[in-house]
Amino acid sequence: MSKIIASAAIRGAHSIFERTEAKLARAKESFGADAAIELPNTGYYLPVIYGLIGEKVEKLSDMDKVLGYAKDLLPEVPTENLWLPYLGTTLDAGIATLLAEECHEALTYLDSDPPPVTELWLGAADDVIMRAKGVEFVDGSAPGFAAVVGAAPDNATAVRLAREMQEKMLYVFMAGHDGGVSFGEQLEAEGVQLGWDTRLVPFGKEVYSQIYSVGFATRAAMAFGGVQPGDYERILAYNKSRVFAFVLAMGTVTDEWYATAAGAISYGFPTIATSDIPQILPTGVCTYEHVVSNVTCDELVQRAIEVRGLKIKVLDVPVPVSYGPAFEGERVRKEDTYAETGGQKSPAFEWVRTLDAAEVTDGKIEVVGPELDEIEEGSAFPIGIVVDVAGRKMQSDFEPVVERQVHHMLNFAEGVLHMGQRDLIWIRISKVAKDKGFKLHHLGDILHAKFLDDFEAIVDKVQVTIYTEPAKVEEMRELARVSYAVRDERMAGLTDDTVEVFYSCTLCQSFAPSHICVVTPERLGLCGAYNWLDAKTSNELNPAGPNQPIDKGTCLDTKTGEWAGVNQFIAEKSGGAVERMTCYSLMDNPMTSCGCFMAIIALMPMCNGVMIVNREYAGMTPSGMKFSTLAGTIGGGVQVPGFMGIGRGYIASKKFMSAEGGLGRVVWMPKELKESMRSSLGPRMEEMGDPGFLDRIADETVGETEEAVLEFIAANGHPAPAMDPMF
Repeated sequence: MSKIIASAAIRGAHSIFERTEAKLARAKESFGADAAIELPNTGYYLPVIYGLIGEKVEKLSDMDKVLGYAKDLLPEVPTENLWLPYLGTTLDAGIATLLAEECHEALTYLDSDPPPVTELWLGAADDVIMRAKGVEFVDGSAPGFAAVVGAAPDNATAVRLAREMQEKMLYVFMAGHDGGVSFGEQLEAEGVQLGWDTRLVPFGKEVYSQIYSVGFATRAAMAFGGVQPGDYERILAYNKSRVFAFVLAMGTVTDEWYATAAGAISYGFPTIATSDIPQILPTGVCTYEHVVSNVTCDELVQRAIEVRGLKIKVLDVPVPVSYGPAFEGERVRKEDTYAETGGQKSPAFEWVRTLDAAEVTDGKIEVVGPELDEIEEGSAFPIGIVVDVAGRKMQSDFEPVVERQVHHMLNFAEGVLHMGQRDLIWIRISKVAKDKGFKLHHLGDILHAKFLDDFEAIVDKVQVTIYTEPAKVEEMRELARVSYAVRDERMAGLTDDTVEVFYSCTLCQSFAPSHICVVTPERLGLCGAYNWLDAKTSNELNPAGPNQPIDKGTCLDTKTGEWAGVNQFIAEKSGGAVERMTCYSLMDNPMTSCGCFMAIIALMPMCNGVMIVNREYAGMTPSGMKFSTLAGTIGGGVQVPGFMGIGRGYIASKKFMSAEGGLGRVVWMPKELKESMRSSLGPRMEEMGDPGFLDRIADETVGETEEAVLEFIAANGHPAPAMDPMF
């Protein structure tokens, strides 16, 4: 290998180590050796350190051991004649760099000089973000991430590269600058929306902040892959084969860049650079080359994809704006809006209906009423989006399932905001999109292309009619409402007892090998994204996919919801790791948990009840653990009686924990979760004969200890203390 690279990486590692050592000494002097240190809202301590060497850094003095470990890894600063024909020493320097960088960034949170989080720089991702976004690396909607260091030659090139990576569905993690200018600052200057929702994530201006992208990858291995802290071999192997990432280095590569890149190479993440870097020839650590240099900006992203071996399918949607999942999180602010529809400002609906093939002209897109350029800027106009589909395998049961995808399909367009469903939608179209030539008929072009691509197994022909003429919108909305009512009645009649088949979901098995969701009409998947009809449709679309039919077989226990066929299926598909599972019990062989669940149920013995905490809640819970810690305890595909991950909608099901008494067992929930569930829990509370029951449930305003919860529920007549013991 090149002695130039080896020497530079080792020099850079020493530089970063010495900076961190000095910063730690200053912090101890200012705050004391026992001062608490942490990254915000994570149960993984300092995740790279925790993952690689198993050390829990909780106070400043804990960093001494970590830096001691890093110092032992550091090779001596090379002499002019140093020649290393292998990667080992350089990779050791890279790991030492990562350990020192994570300490350095954690110390920045303590002394806030400079502050790690600003209006532009986001700093470390918390566990809520990591798990929510980590799901996208499971289902393929995020094929990988690019860790961008430095800056593009100019702002226009930066925007073009960012859009290219967004359209290819990649996350872009930014840190480091070139000559004082950073990639994130270039995008901000051009008005590009940055943040997790748009997949353009600026961690920090210095190269040290790229440790947050490595931390994200390390947590993914522990949270979804079941890798234990300290098992560095599996951490590194998991990232090489499961987390498809690469480094894009734009600008002059400094010694500290080389050192950080050496750490990334240890994770199997190659570096693709625009500058001239002497070649590293040994292979085996990364998928292909370790370093590729002299790549032009025009070729940069595509070359990186080839080197990392990513398989990315991008549908060519005929619209004049960028299109891809990264734009789903884009905000269209009021001041940026050209025109909008719905949202209580005007009538608006969307409706997918199945017609005979002879009634559908494939590709026909028609706007009945004014087009966008005929609508006054700043106005609210009515809209009705009617998608007529035909297909030999299309069924009326599939209509609500495919209709729900309209939300995602339209949101993928740059400058288009879509919210809601059915006749409660809200759409905004930005001035920028309109100036680029976007019109209402392009909504139809999107739906035509995406329906045929996403639902090719059941949809053969698609035509779209967009109504903006007020009288016609009202007329078609009434027809749509009749269809909505029929669907609701059909779904309401589906119960676990009226079907013979449940469905599996093994989408998360790549992260949690022994986990299997069993989706029933009365219990949706843990991620909240799949109900029984969704899984049924998915199986029709992809018979060999993650949603397989499960013949219930003989019912072994009606109370706990245990069936022989379900047990047989999960025993086979989990490789024998799980032999029995009940659908309605928290205490008796509950369903396993992956890592994608929306909320967690946890036993509260003193109260003879349970608490529920949702992923968005960052505070402490009466269990003595935050959501992130609970998630790390029960995730990975294990059965933990008394603890279980769930989809939020399951709380409103008649079968919710019915073996233990159902909703009446819930004694604590975060206030936001209570309020968001109030309307959907109405029928359950009516059945209990206690319409005000939700107010008898404690929340964080009451307290975050079990003693405080017990006092509250006793004073407010909560039924749980008087119910049969839970164990």
